[in-house]
Amino acid sequence: MKIKKPIIIILGEPNSVFTEILSKVLNKSSIKKKINYPIIIVGSKNLILSQLKKLKKKLNFTVIDIKFLKNNILKNKIYLIDKKYNFKYPFEPISKKSKNYLTECFKEGLKILNLNISNIIINGPISKKHFLQKKHPGITEYIFDKSKKKISKNPVMLIYNKKFSVSPLTTHIPLKDVYKKINKQTIIDNVSTIFNFYKSKIKKNPKIAILGLNPHCETQSKNNEELKIIIPAIKTLKKKNIKVYGPFSADTFFSKKNISTYDSIIGMYHDQVLTPFKTIFSFEASNITLGLPFLRMSVDHGPNETMIGKNKSNPKSLEEILKFVYYIK
Repeated sequence: MKIKKPIIIILGEPNSVFTEILSKVLNKSSIKKKINYPIIIVGSKNLILSQLKKLKKKLNFTVIDIKFLKNNILKNKIYLIDKKYNFKYPFEPISKKSKNYLTECFKEGLKILNLNISNIIINGPISKKHFLQKKHPGITEYIFDKSKKKISKNPVMLIYNKKFSVSPLTTHIPLKDVYKKINKQTIIDNVSTIFNFYKSKIKKNPKIAILGLNPHCETQSKNNEELKIIIPAIKTLKKKNIKVYGPFSADTFFSKKNISTYDSIIGMYHDQVLTPFKTIFSFEASNITLGLPFLRMSVDHGPNETMIGKNKSNPKSLEEILKFVYYIK
């Protein structure tokens, strides 16, 4: 019998609703039945226990260390690698201490991946403003930079739902800088990475749509990105036998007909595709980083400090992630 590699889950921001969501999802009977692989949570044991107590919830896990991982076959249950931090509160406010804690959690998770013990990592929500530096505009870029092995030049962010997915060519950068980052080769590389993901993981030959940068895909400016960059990239991709179409005007694209026609939609900037996608699917989505030898996923929402302790947080995004993991495993 083939032994399935464990899934790593980084607890994420201490001041977050993620423990609540994690306990809701992992205790759900329909999810429990499908989890036929070990789960390794990386985070503070004291923190998760104090949060569970505050929330009046339970989550059964066994505490292990990385030596145990190297020398033992894991059962299909939940484990925890304890990153020992003495937090004062169950939901620790963002501080230098919480930033250091997150760094250590990610280091541990990436170490497990680099040892080839696991091939999937999921992280809880992170306050990017406080955790990241200018070098890393988002967690997508942070994970990509910190990973020893890569299979593409740049990370590709894919927001995935089984009906369709979206991907911004540029991620967490100011709108005024977007045009500087758009070029033919980046479009070719990103679309090729998404195409390969669909072929290998979803077992599907995807139809991919590409949006223009300018309103109505036109401009009187000499620098017409549609004519000079996007259309030439599409022509090159078609020669590679990739089903790619466009450029389409973003303002009219997200109709029911187009959503049912295309598998993935490539936008030129973050909010161009994430705003309509989240309007349609809300939390029923997974944030996937492509371009790595392992699969990195995260919930498609932030720490949501305003909902902490209320037991009302929507667990749908994490549910979708685990369903997807079950599907591809």
